[in-house]
Amino acid sequence: MKSTVFTKYHIAAGAKMAEFAGYNMPIEFTSINDEHLAVRNGAGVFDVSHMGEIWVKGPKALGLLQRITTNDVSKLVDGKVQYTCMPNGRGGIVDDILVYRVDAETYMLCVNAANIDKDWAHICAEGKAFGMEAGHGKELYNASDEICQLAVQGPLAMKIVQKMCAEPVEEMEYYTFKKMPVAGCDAILSITGYTGSGGCEIYVANEDGDKLWKALWEAGAEFGLKNIGLGARDTLRLEKGFCLYGNDIDDTTSPIEAGLGWITKFAEGKDFIDRAVMEKLKAGGVERKLVGLKMIERGIPRHGYPIASPEGAEIGHVTSGTMSPCLKVGVALGYVQAAYAKPGTEIAVVIREKPVKAEVVKIPFV
Repeated sequence: MKSTVFTKYHIAAGAKMAEFAGYNMPIEFTSINDEHLAVRNGAGVFDVSHMGEIWVKGPKALGLLQRITTNDVSKLVDGKVQYTCMPNGRGGIVDDILVYRVDAETYMLCVNAANIDKDWAHICAEGKAFGMEAGHGKELYNASDEICQLAVQGPLAMKIVQKMCAEPVEEMEYYTFKKMPVAGCDAILSITGYTGSGGCEIYVANEDGDKLWKALWEAGAEFGLKNIGLGARDTLRLEKGFCLYGNDIDDTTSPIEAGLGWITKFAEGKDFIDRAVMEKLKAGGVERKLVGLKMIERGIPRHGYPIASPEGAEIGHVTSGTMSPCLKVGVALGYVQAAYAKPGTEIAVVIREKPVKAEVVKIPFV
C-alpha cells in the first residue's frame, strides 16, 4: 500500500485510515458530518495526492486529445481547464478526467486514482496511432508518482491560499489555473473543486510537499482550517450531484445516459472514439438515465439498493447515496428506466426488502 507525502500528518492527527485505490488514505478525522459542514461553512484541506497526472505534449497533442475525449479540447485556451471523459470503444467510459492546457502543445490530465494504470495504458495505446512515444522526456509521460496535491475547499479557502501567494488569486475564475509559486514552491494552482463550495487545488512536486503543508496550516490557523477525509469528500460531491467513477459512471455506462451530454461535443472534424454510438444515443434516446433521488419517507439510500416503481416493479438501482448533512434527508444518484426519469416522479428505494417512498429531483441537491 502506497503512502502520500502527507500520510504521516494524517496519522499524527488521529485520522481513521484505510486503503483506497492502493493508497493509505484518511477516511475521517472527527466525523463525516462535522468535516462536511466545515467545508460548506468555512475551509477544509483534502489530501488528493492519490490522483494521477499525465502529460501530453508536442504538435500531435491536440489531435490525440480530440480522439480520446468527448469534450472539444480545441476550445481550450492557455490557463483553462476542461471536464471531459474518455470513451472506451464499447459505449462506456474509461474515466472522467480534467484537461489542463498550458499551451498549444502542452496539456496535463488529472485522472482518478483507481484508474491511473488503466488510463495510462489506454492513452499510450491510442498515442501509438499518432506516432507519439511514452516515457521520460517523451510526448506522453505519467508523472503521478512525482506529484502531490492538496485541495483547499470552502468559502474561506481562497483567503487562506492568498496568504501563500504573491499575486492575486481570490478572483480566479472557475475552471482556470496558473503555474505560479505557492508558499515558495513551484506549483499549479487550479480552481476546479469537487465539493461545490469554492476553493482550489495545489499541485507541487513531492519534495515540496512538507513545505506546502506547513505553510498552509500557518495561513489557515486564523480561518479555522480543518483536515477533511475521503468520507466527507464523497458526501460533499454527492450533494452537488457530481458523478463518482466506479459508482455512477464506469466502463458500462455511456456519458449520454449518465447526464454528461454537455461534455459530449459532436464538433466538426472531431472523430472521437464511440462518436457514432453517442450520436445514435443522443438522437434516439436512452433506455435508462442517471437521476437525483430525494427520500420522502425516512431512510438512507445506499449504493446497490434497488429502485422500484410505485407498483413494485424494479426499474433501476442506486449508484451513490447518503444522508445529506445539509438537508438532513436521504439523497441519492441512481439509474432508472427513462420513463421514470422526469423530476417529480414518485418512486421507491427498496431498503432491507421494504419499498421506501422517494422522488426524482433535479440536481444539485443543495
